[in-house]
Amino acid sequence: MTRTITPRLRTLVLLFLAVTGALLAGAGPASAHAALTGSDPAQGVVVPKAPDQVSLTFSENVSTNDDSIRVLDPQGKRVDLGKPNNLTGTSYGVQLKSGLGKGTYTVAWQVVSADSHPVAGAYTFSVGAPSATVASVGDQNAGGGAVGWLYGFGRYMSYAGYIVLVGGAAFVLACWQRGAGVQALQRLVVGGWLTLTAATLWLLLLRGSYTTSGSFGDIVDLDLLGQVLQTKTGAALVSRLLLLAAAALFIAVLFGTYDKREEGADKRDLTFGLAIGGTVVAAGLAASWAMAEHASTGLQPGIAMPVDVLHLLAVATWLGGLAALLVALYRAPADIPVDSTAVRRFSRVAFGSVVALVGTGVYQSWRQLGSWSAFTDTAYGQLLLVKIALVALLVGIASVSRRWTGRLAATAVARTDEDDATTTDSARTESEAEADVDAEADASVEAEQERETVKASAATKQAAGTADTAVGTGAPARDETADPDRAAQLARQQAAKDAARQKRVRDADPNRFGLRRSVLAEAGVAVVLLAVTTVLTQTEPGRTEQDAKAAAASSSSSSASSSSGGALTLDMSFDTGGTDGKGVVRVDLDPAAVGLNEMHVYVQRPNGRAFDIPEVKVAFTLAAKKIGPLPVAPDHVTTGHWAADGVQIPMAGDWQVSVTVRTSDIDQVTVSKNAQIG
Repeated sequence: MTRTITPRLRTLVLLFLAVTGALLAGAGPASAHAALTGSDPAQGVVVPKAPDQVSLTFSENVSTNDDSIRVLDPQGKRVDLGKPNNLTGTSYGVQLKSGLGKGTYTVAWQVVSADSHPVAGAYTFSVGAPSATVASVGDQNAGGGAVGWLYGFGRYMSYAGYIVLVGGAAFVLACWQRGAGVQALQRLVVGGWLTLTAATLWLLLLRGSYTTSGSFGDIVDLDLLGQVLQTKTGAALVSRLLLLAAAALFIAVLFGTYDKREEGADKRDLTFGLAIGGTVVAAGLAASWAMAEHASTGLQPGIAMPVDVLHLLAVATWLGGLAALLVALYRAPADIPVDSTAVRRFSRVAFGSVVALVGTGVYQSWRQLGSWSAFTDTAYGQLLLVKIALVALLVGIASVSRRWTGRLAATAVARTDEDDATTTDSARTESEAEADVDAEADASVEAEQERETVKASAATKQAAGTADTAVGTGAPARDETADPDRAAQLARQQAAKDAARQKRVRDADPNRFGLRRSVLAEAGVAVVLLAVTTVLTQTEPGRTEQDAKAAAASSSSSSASSSSGGALTLDMSFDTGGTDGKGVVRVDLDPAAVGLNEMHVYVQRPNGRAFDIPEVKVAFTLAAKKIGPLPVAPDHVTTGHWAADGVQIPMAGDWQVSVTVRTSDIDQVTVSKNAQIG
């Protein structure tokens, strides 16, 4: 049996390695989930004098340190004053040294997004006029390189370990309780626990290097590890380790006390207790992902985190149970075969898991994409389409398995009917057979006596021959059973015969053989699906990517307008923190000169559509002359459009234009940007 299974298992392992390598090799900084949506000064802009600070606005909250935002002069020297400050919401600023000269400056950032993924990037702006620069930011390797690949591989193994651990235990408790005594299933579940534990420790050690330098030397930096433990992700990994200790106790009871307990009320009570305890531990382990990744930030986190937990539980129950069924079909001993009842139970459990998976997946897709165009226009949407196709393929193969299950159940019922008929016929002839018992017994005794006589005669001859051989050769007779090598060889031969006999028995049932093949195909698709899912969790959500593109386009338009003279256009991203609080506000000022000006304010959603909000207010401040703020209350013209005539600008200078946006009775935010007016 081992020789037959090994090539198939080897194929799965090779498929796993190939897909993992192909999908995780490109995981790097570009796969992070926070995106830069705005900056001041903007990318590529030329400002008349050096600003006092540089500010960056991201799509979500980020974690920073002293090196998170660096500003380099044309000679490559740092001109910032240290750790950034949180200005408003998702905006972070760093103060600059005074007396900066003209030329091109480089802004490099490296932060950790709220969903645990690092993000890095750089851009340039110029003071007075562009110039040559020798500044380099090649040392930014957060989330990339060999450490990034190893971290991604650790994430894959942690998901795989969780799925096998939870799904295997659920299969035993809910579908095939006799499987608690099968060593192959025990090794599968324990292997899942060991994999998840090792992967969690691995991620904890790599975390510091993964989010900072990307250097192997930082893996053993205890100070960096201490900083990781103080972060949300570090707390989640430590919580996972504590829950794995409880999972170890659960496994000990499941494969120890539970297996030895006789059927009855006590075992039913223990089954109920294990089911409740196992569900709590499994949900807690799933929450260690939900509390630190996608679901913990962005839109509706209070709903998204429970949905994410349910999604992970459904995946583990389906795919982990599938792995357990595959092992049971191939490795269960002949005296404890997987019966059709267990397969039917798993089929029902898997169907319920798929329903939950589809429901939670639809919600997650809407939350992460936000529009139909994001399916094809973003990397996240394209990967999600691949995942949906794999799930559909997996469900299709599962339907084939369900048909084999039905045939297997029908065969079992037919065999039961045959056994009942045989039992009835035996009862009818029992009285007739009793009459022959005495005669058969006498014949049996006589035959036994004759066999004993023959054995005694043969033994006497063999002893005599052995003695003659010993006398003639002078060597003692050889007892093959006393030779350990010969005994081991005989044992291997007998084991091979037993394995071949068991395989013939299993393969003799075409329904069981067909079920094994279809379940093996399901497992192969599941390996690829898990790899795609792992990469999906490391890819920037489509909603965030589209917001970042819209903000970049607005910033470019603003820069071009600011540098061209005449009418002025300023674009600013905002987030009031409410359920529907993100958007972009555009201020058009014409002719952007001293005296009277015409102003138009446009408020749009991230997808470019007009945003109908209750109130917009604008104020102008010239800090250098201590003028302002000069408030302006524009009139509402139409959806997303406000206007004001006769906006008075008293003198030329670097004015700060502040816009207050209110999206509900309690949700409002003020965003600002400097511009040369006059």
